[in-house]
Amino acid sequence: MDLVDKAIMRLQTASEMSLQVYGKPLIITDSGGKDSSVLVDLAIKAKIPIEIQHSHTTADAPETVYFVREKFKRLEADGYKVQINKPRYKGEPTSMWSLIPLKLMPPTRLARYCCDVLKEQGGKERMIATGVRWAESISRSTNRGIYETIGTKRGNYIILANDNDDRRQLFENCKLKAKRVVNPIIDWTDTDVWEYIRSENIPHNPLYDCGWERVGCIGCPMAGRKGRLFEFAQYPKYENQYRLAFARLVEARKARGKDDSGTAWETAESMFNWWMEDKNLDGQINLFDTE
Repeated sequence: MDLVDKAIMRLQTASEMSLQVYGKPLIITDSGGKDSSVLVDLAIKAKIPIEIQHSHTTADAPETVYFVREKFKRLEADGYKVQINKPRYKGEPTSMWSLIPLKLMPPTRLARYCCDVLKEQGGKERMIATGVRWAESISRSTNRGIYETIGTKRGNYIILANDNDDRRQLFENCKLKAKRVVNPIIDWTDTDVWEYIRSENIPHNPLYDCGWERVGCIGCPMAGRKGRLFEFAQYPKYENQYRLAFARLVEARKARGKDDSGTAWETAESMFNWWMEDKNLDGQINLFDTE
């Protein structure tokens, strides 16, 4: 069975689970990147009932926002239910820039609260499909599976990394109040993704044609210093938004009685440089000093 057939089979299996457990269609998540473009096309080819959702992070490139809007217009015209989720925190509308001072720290590789609030709130207590792939990172290659159950309590997490895993029955009949996830193209490489896009003539985010290797939030720490410098050079207003957010963060920490004197977080400028991984800065800070 080739990669396409396996991915379609996984989607069909997940659709059955979704209808059985929730009585609702499988949700296809679309970030606006290349993997999502493949995922949506495969879900349509699987001929299953689906809903398609996108989480508006407030930090995506304008091209990504426009690309998703146009794609969703086409999908809606074809009869599919689409939804763009706006981020909320503690019941209130939020954004990347307002979230940073509320969390009392900037997002980092180790404390990615931004993903939880801005990207992963949709599909709660539903079955969702994502474009996660093992080839994207070492972490994903060891911590993500084809099928996953994410419980509301720590430890209520089931990962199935094999299509024939004996625990499938446990997963299908699990009564946990949880979000269930299928990652149909988890074993695809970048080459597999691009070959499929080209062979099926699938529209993709135009940023890839401008030299971008990844498409996500502008300034994401996961892009590394070099990647973020490239992104900020293209979108200097986003860099300015981060700097303004850091200035509000410094004031918020002072108001909460945090003493950052003598550390890299003493000023908004030094904090931004620390965040950009400037190795010449002195001072340390507790990465998990959040609320």
